[in-house]
Formats: sequence, C-alpha cells, structure tokens
Amino acid sequence: MRTILGLALLGTFITSPAWAEQPLYVAYPPTKHQTTADRIFLIGTAPAAGEVLINGSRVSRSAAGNFAPSFPLQLGENLFTVRYQNQEIQLRVTRQSTQPEVPVGLTFGKDSLTPTVDIARLPGELICFGAIAPPNATVSVKLGEQTIPLPQQSQAVQLPPNSAILTAQNRPTETSASGQYQGCATASAAVNLGQPQFQLTLNGKTTTQPAPGNVSILSPAKLEVAEVIAEAGAARTGPSTDYSRLTPLPKGVRATVTGREGEWVRLDYGAWIKASEVRILPGAVPPLSLIRSISARRVEGATEVVFPLQTPVPVSVQQGDRTFTLTLYNTTAQTDTIRLDDDPVISRLDWQQVNPTQLQYTFNLKSQQQWGYSLRYEGTSLILSLRHPPRMGRGGRLTQANQPLRGMKILVDPGHGGTETGSIGPNGYPEKDVNLVVSKLLQEQLIARGATVYMTREEDKEVSLADRMKMIDQLQPAIALSIHYNALPDSGDAINTKGIGTFWYHPQAHNLAMFLHNYLVEELKRPSYGVFWNNLALTRPYSTPSVLLELGFMINPEEFEWVINPQEQEKLANAIADGVTQWMTTQAK
Repeated sequence: MRTILGLALLGTFITSPAWAEQPLYVAYPPTKHQTTADRIFLIGTAPAAGEVLINGSRVSRSAAGNFAPSFPLQLGENLFTVRYQNQEIQLRVTRQSTQPEVPVGLTFGKDSLTPTVDIARLPGELICFGAIAPPNATVSVKLGEQTIPLPQQSQAVQLPPNSAILTAQNRPTETSASGQYQGCATASAAVNLGQPQFQLTLNGKTTTQPAPGNVSILSPAKLEVAEVIAEAGAARTGPSTDYSRLTPLPKGVRATVTGREGEWVRLDYGAWIKASEVRILPGAVPPLSLIRSISARRVEGATEVVFPLQTPVPVSVQQGDRTFTLTLYNTTAQTDTIRLDDDPVISRLDWQQVNPTQLQYTFNLKSQQQWGYSLRYEGTSLILSLRHPPRMGRGGRLTQANQPLRGMKILVDPGHGGTETGSIGPNGYPEKDVNLVVSKLLQEQLIARGATVYMTREEDKEVSLADRMKMIDQLQPAIALSIHYNALPDSGDAINTKGIGTFWYHPQAHNLAMFLHNYLVEELKRPSYGVFWNNLALTRPYSTPSVLLELGFMINPEEFEWVINPQEQEKLANAIADGVTQWMTTQAK
C-alpha cells in the first residue's frame, strides 16, 4: 500500500558465491531517511546461514533469511550499521521534532504568523490569529482599528495522523504549548482590513511583523455566486485537502460564496471547494429554487428520478440500511404530486422540509444491498440514477451450476504499476508485481465461473488513480476489487503485524467488504488485520460497490514468504473468486 524504496548495497565487501546468490540487502529505510516517528523498522534479507547484526546486536530472521526489527529513534541523526559476515550497509535516519521551534530573542518563529493566506469571512464570524514567540512575552495583533491580545497558551492537544490507526496508536497526546500565542476577534462591517500587524514585546523591547495573509469582511448583500465547472467538484469540510470529503458536487451546481481562504472558497451550504473547480458568475443573484412535481423513469439497468429545479443546487447523499437519503440545499418545496410506479429498487419515496431552504428525500429501498448511484444535472433538472441489482446465472440450470457468475461484470484493479512500485519486500520484490500476478489468477478464476472481467492493467505499466476510477464509472461493473499488499508507517511493528485488511468507503460496499474479509481469513486460515472505512481513490467510486483488499504484509519477514509462494497465490485467487461467488449468489438476482 505505502511505497517503500529499495536500497542498494553500500559500503565495501568482499565478493563471494554467497554474495552472488543473495547479498545482504536493505529494502527500507533509504540511506538518508527523515521521519517524525519515534521508532523505525529496518527491512531486508541476507543468506539464511549466518547472522545479521544491526549496531552489533544479532537480529532474528525468517527461515528464508528476512528481517524487520524496529529500533527507537532519538531526535536528530541516528546511525545504523547492518552487517552480514564481511558485508556492511550504513543508514542515517533523522528524526524530526513535531513541536514547533520556539525562537530565542526578540523575534517570531519562522512562518508561524497566521493567517498565512488571504482570508475572507462574513460579519460577526470569528477570525483567529496565532504566533510562536519566546515564552513570557507580550504578543498582540492589530487588525484595522482593533488591537487583539494573544495570550500565551499553557497546554495543547496534538492529534495523531490518520495513519496512526493502522498501528493502533491513534490517541491524542497533551503537549506543552510553550511559545504558542493565540487569540480571536470579530468584525461587524464589510471592509478590507489588510494584513494583520503582529507586535512582540520582550524585556522592554518591541518588534512588529505583518502576517502573510490579508483579511477582508464580505458584504452579505454583495456575495459572489460560484458555479461548479469540474465534473465532480470535490467538496470538503474545510479549506485544505486535509479535511474530509463530502458528496461530490455535480457540474453546474450554483451556490453563494460565503468565505475564502487561499485557493479555497466556502459555499453557502457549508462545504469548501477549490477555487479552480468553480467560476464566478458576475451579477448573479443568490441561487434559490422551488421544486414541485417529481417523477421516476426506467432506463437500462437503473431507475432515474428527475427533480425539476429552477437552478442547480448543492446536494448531499447518505446511504443507510434500506434507505437512500438525498438532501437538496437552497430549495423549498411546493410539491403536491410525485409519480413513482412499482420499481425494482424503490418501495417508497418520502420527503420533508428540514428547514426553510433544506429539503430531504428518503428513498425506502426493497433490498438492503445497494448497487451504485450517480448524480448529474440536465439543464436545471437533477437526475438521480439508482442502479438495479445485477442479474446473474442467466442461461438455465446448467449455467447456474457451472458458471454461477454468468452475466456479471467484475472489475479487477492490480494496484500500482510502472514507476509506482508500491511497498517492497525484504528482498526488493515490489508490490506492483505480486498485485498483477494475483489479479491475473483471480481473473482466470472469475472467468471460469462465467464472469466478464475487466482489468485496469494487464502489464507493468503506470495507470493513474483518476483513470482507474474513470474506468469503474464508465463500465459500471457489478463490483470492483482493487488488489494490494500492505506496509506500515515508520512507527509500526513490521515483525508482529500481518494479515488481511479490507477497505471500504460507501455504505453500499460495506457488506461486500465484511463478507470477503471474513471469508478469506477463515478459508485461508490467515490473520485478520481488520476492516477499515477509508478515503481511498479506489474505494471512492459510488457508481458500484468498490472494495480494496490488502492481502498481506510485504514487510513482514514470514508473511512475505507466503505472499510470493505460487501455490499460495493460486489458493488465494481461488478463495477470492469463491467468496465473490457466494456473496453475489446471496445478494444479486
């Protein structure tokens, strides 16, 4: 999953037949690695006979000679010497501090003044400022005619990165806030307040420095209107890619801009989107819509529900057990009539006006399993497409017995490829290669069961994530499976972490993820790494249930031997195909 680069043998050694067959090799970390983790694992291999020493201490190895011990890291440079007989590799790993550097003397911390980019807010909204300065100083900021004191903070809570859940270390930690100064203010009138001017006083001396960002207050009566120009605008909970994704906005959506921060704009229903994914419509009025009648129609393989609107409004989707909820913003109902005949998917449509401009439609479904959806605007009408269950086993009893997946389209995605190697095993074997081997074996097994199988790649070539996702959306298979093998962040335990992990994003993929995970763990007698909701490119397509499988750890010395075993690969591919068949038999028609 995570890319780990191989490391060529460094230092001097005397050549020998053992070196020619299998020299000492370190796959990770690279020679001059930098990390913020408090420990690191060293992954590599050497001939099985003899000892491998790291900094003079013998390390345990698998039967094939692989090793992956972890070592604590001190702040700054850490030197590791790896030896096998007369071969030696030296590694330098630098541990960087996660704490901001507090300056000494009459100066602010480098790049510490916030806002760091231009921001725009509505009147009355909090505008917060921050700085790093020497302890026990007096810090304030002047914004327009206001002078805002920034008190020194006594304590801070540091959240772990999202990746910490992969190593069971996802707990907040309390840290010292020494040198951190923060404060907030509001402004009531629309005005350009310019750059905040920070002032620092220490030992009777004072210095000033402007913040990089400009602050302006928007006029509620003169707000701009933005139109989404991307095919699927990436809406988020905040103004950076660190924030969580919301339902993508279909092309053509219009909304009022209520805030800006750097390259991001905030839309009136609360989401942020990159300014490059919208265009400003000069002179447009705030988009508000009425809605009256609603109708449904059948198309090949789906039911389309048509919502006639006056303007394309923002939308969001929430999937539940036997429910599909669509929310329209900036919309008020004048609805008296809805036409919905007996349908393969929908049993009933309910609606409610949540607040004066927010309307919610709840589709009660005939089956708990959902098979994908799409949203688009045709003019100002919103079209929601709900896919019908796939029909399998067409061709009579003989076909059902011998080819139970007949009529099923399945997409298999061999992860990585080309220059994107993925993780790397102790001997340098790249994940991209085993992904392709197992994917091709799976393809054969699924075809033997009657499925039509599409591959995102069938050779060692680079395929972008966007192209893989586009292929899923265009083909609309019954399910999509992305095949991967795993690694860990630096703080992980490579020796003691192994097993199958399964990842999903949309609720429509949850049942498939849980079933396949439990099936493979039980049938293959493999450890369970866990089932995760995860915001991954190959789990995000909503046109079909999409699951990403991490089938084992490339970096675990013993599990790696299972990963590359041809007989075990055959068993694995057969088990995945059997699991898919059993799940499809119970879920599809």
